[in-house]
Order: sequence, then structure tokens, then C-alpha cells
Amino acid sequence: MIHGVHAALVTPRRDGSNEIDHAAALDLVEFACGSGLDGIVLLGTTGEFVHFDIGDRVKLMRLAIKRSRLPVTVNVSHSTLEGAIHLARESAACGAASLLLMPPYFFGYSQSDIESFYLRFAREADSNLPTLIYNMPAVTTPLEFGTVMRLIATGLFTGVKDSSGRLDDFRRMKAVKSQTPFCILIGADQVFAEARQEGADGAISGVASAVPELLVGLEKAIAEGSGGKRDRLEARLHEFVAWASRFPIPIGVRLAVGLRGLKVGPAACPPGSEAAQRISEFREWFHGWLPAVLEEARA
Repeated sequence: MIHGVHAALVTPRRDGSNEIDHAAALDLVEFACGSGLDGIVLLGTTGEFVHFDIGDRVKLMRLAIKRSRLPVTVNVSHSTLEGAIHLARESAACGAASLLLMPPYFFGYSQSDIESFYLRFAREADSNLPTLIYNMPAVTTPLEFGTVMRLIATGLFTGVKDSSGRLDDFRRMKAVKSQTPFCILIGADQVFAEARQEGADGAISGVASAVPELLVGLEKAIAEGSGGKRDRLEARLHEFVAWASRFPIPIGVRLAVGLRGLKVGPAACPPGSEAAQRISEFREWFHGWLPAVLEEARA
């Protein structure tokens, strides 16, 4: 079972090209490994995997898994079944700890099509790695509760990363865990604390890519029953999410990573004049916000 706080890392890009800056990515891996996290996730939505070709994704996973001192989960989502299978096999060969797989993205598919996609993936990838069903309705076809539960019941999938942000969906899944054990990881930072207290197994957090100390501190406060500290850190997390939501996914997290002194490279889509003003405001806010958060998280 996968548990605890895992950082969904951003993927640094090279200036003037559409390639991954692998040296900068390894610096980010080192930063994450020294932050008290339970694991890291490569090339998820926060990692903007859609911008990179398969060869570049495979190169990153090889280098990062070799460098990491933490378990590495690789998002193998692709617009095709064949692409997802290829990435899964490469992940297994590189030593990944587990996989993430969302429905094929961009086009909309029926729940029946998606169920068939997952079942064929499980049969044909044959990776023997724990695989999380990745529900990310903001960017691909939403997974219905019945579809997820039928897939879990096959025993072919370890659990779910739920990025819907809907606590009711989490509670419905939790209600059946006693009958069919599986893990539930929260992918929407704004509901992490509440879901974790109610029995979620952990989080795959984009915010943890930029401010791992905050999520690690919040996780510890929840585990220890430190209500006051938990409430303060949860409020800090909500502050960050509110600011980040002013930008497209995952611009706010990328900005914060850069402000921590780590290289992220240019945004995939250059900001317009209004966004540039918001970025300036975010930088000013973050510089004032971060020191207090670090002090509170480490207290």
C-alpha cells in the first residue's frame, strides 16, 4: 500500500526548446529527497507530461530514479494505449516503485471505453508494479465511481489518486475499503487535510513540489493529533492554493519552485500582460509568506 506525502514534481524545461532540462530536474529530485517526503512523482499533471515526447520522458525517469533516495512513482498516462504500455515497461525496467495512469487524454471517452483501456493496459503492460488509477477530471474524462470500483475489484490496481477535489467521492470510496482493500491518495491539495483525517492514505501533492515542508508538517500534525498546528498549516495551504488558482495548472507551483532557488525554465505558454502582473504580485506575496510557513512547519 502506498501512503504518506508524495511530491508531484514540476518538470524543468530548456530555454528555447521543448525538451526537459534534465540537470535542473535532478536538482529538484535532490531538493525533494532532503525534505522529509515519503516519495516523489514524475511527469504528472504538475509535471506537464503532455509537452514532452516519450524518449524525453523515459530519459528523465531513468536519471531521476537512479538519483532518488525516495520511492519514485511515474505517471505513464498517454493519449494511446500503446504509449502508456511502453512507458509502463520502461518505468519497470528503470526501477520505479509504482505507476499512475489516467484515462487517455484530450478526447472524451465513454466509461466502457475507459474500463476496457485500463484492463488491456493491465494485461499487456505486465509490469508487476503497483498501479494507481488517476482521476483528473480537470484535464481528461472524469472517472465515475462505478468504473473505479469495478476496476479495483479486479485486483489489478493498487488504488486511486483522486484529484477531483470532491470529498463526497472520497467518502464513497472509503466506505467500501473494508470490503475491498485499496489505497486512496488525495491529489487536490485543498481537501488533503480533511480527507487525511478521515482515513485517506496520503497525498500526491503539487504544492509539495515547491513547499514540501508545509505538507510534511501538516501530515505530522495530523498524525500526532496536534489540532492547533494542523489548523494553522491547513490555512497556510489554502492560502497557497488560492494564489495558485489564479494561474493555469501548474504555473503557480512552477513560480514557487523557482522562488526557492531552483531552475524551472520558461513556461510552456508565455504569460500575457495581465498574467505578468499577477506573477509579480505572487512573487511579492510568496517572499513574505514562505518564512513564516517554514517556521510554523518546523516548530
